[in-house]
Amino acid sequence: MDGYAILASDGRIGTVSDFLFDDESWLVRWLVVDTGNWLSGRKVLLPTTVLGHLDVPGREFSVRLTRQQVEDSPDIDTERPVSRQLETNVYDYYGWAPYWGGGLYMGGGYMGSYGAAGAMARPRSPDSDSADHIADARREDEDPHLRSINAVTGYHIRASDGEIGHVEDFLIEEADWSIHYLVVDTKNWWPAKKVLISPLLARRIDWNANLVDLDVDRESVKDSPEYDAAVTVDRAYERRFHDYYGNVRPGGGT
Repeated sequence: MDGYAILASDGRIGTVSDFLFDDESWLVRWLVVDTGNWLSGRKVLLPTTVLGHLDVPGREFSVRLTRQQVEDSPDIDTERPVSRQLETNVYDYYGWAPYWGGGLYMGGGYMGSYGAAGAMARPRSPDSDSADHIADARREDEDPHLRSINAVTGYHIRASDGEIGHVEDFLIEEADWSIHYLVVDTKNWWPAKKVLISPLLARRIDWNANLVDLDVDRESVKDSPEYDAAVTVDRAYERRFHDYYGNVRPGGGT
């Protein structure tokens, strides 16, 4: 969806240049929109709650806003970490309640039926690196869990027994803006295969090392259903995916 046009009720606003997601719930919270020549290259944050119809063939979103509302929205430097206060300012401006309060994976669809019920409700235990990062972010008044999809794309993926590839893309569920899958390119380890990884398999994200650690081994990832970007991820694929990982033990194989 990067590059999709954003259309207000009275005309074009700009194009999507990034998404910001919560690394605890794996929900997309904000779209970063490049307004181009309209507002002299200014970038604005739009909460997902203002999004309307998604036109995939036309590569565009409609939003329940006017161009004037967007132009008058709080000015935010999107090149710097976004603070909770700035997020609050934007939410207050648009009249929406802030999202924070939950800290669990919130993915819908077939993700809700994956694994044991307790696995869905188990927040990650922060390691020392992530705990230090959160403390530093809070001292700087940043939102410690808000992450750029553009920044995380390219992060290395490490299974329980070694690295296996890198993050190439994200698959997002439009209905609730949850990140359902990370697209992992495994050519670093074995040739010409891409696989999908559920956020539930991510044990931690090491922001300092640009690394996503998984709860499964390399062999489990290697034998998982192959992903083809030219083929829609349908219900049959999701069943195969969740049936496969339902038999994989955390940290190892089947």
